[in-house]
Amino acid sequence: MDHTFASALILLLLVLDPLGSLPIFISVMRSVPAERRTRVAVREVLIAFAALLGFMFAGQGFLTVMRLSERSLEVAGGVILIIIAIRMIFGGGDAIYASEGSAVREPFIFPLAVPLLAGPSALATVLLLASRQPERVMTWAGALTVAMLVSGAVLLLADRIRKLLGDSMVSAIEKLMGLVLTAIAVEMILAGLKRYFVGGL
Repeated sequence: MDHTFASALILLLLVLDPLGSLPIFISVMRSVPAERRTRVAVREVLIAFAALLGFMFAGQGFLTVMRLSERSLEVAGGVILIIIAIRMIFGGGDAIYASEGSAVREPFIFPLAVPLLAGPSALATVLLLASRQPERVMTWAGALTVAMLVSGAVLLLADRIRKLLGDSMVSAIEKLMGLVLTAIAVEMILAGLKRYFVGGL
């Protein structure tokens, strides 16, 4: 399953799931003074971006050291995306991070940057993109940059978006994104299996 800039951007936005992250983000940021929320949000997005970008450029070396094939990574990435998609369709992520919402200290790296943004599914996705078509790594870096900018903007406008759309509309959009992500995940698994049985074609 070869990607273009547009398809990679859409895939990354689905995996990052900024709309689905709104309840978690708002809950965690309640303990942060209002005048610092923008600074903290920007910092966490930049940390997540750095982690994903580093994983993208170090991806091929990681595969070599761990002796992993692109086919196994593609299947594993698809499985992870299916799990994330099922969570998006049948339940919100706020339950997973509920305990962090009660923290009184300012969040740093955990849980906003990692694993909310730079979680296992996002890391697997950028690693897969870079390892499948390493000659286009700058294209994937550009797609990741745009995806992170969109995600950062959504998180910065979290309160306004929830008030504008309402909780039910945000939930409906997240479930629709989960359905699309399920189809992408199945395609990734089928592509990995095909390359394994057909000899890497």
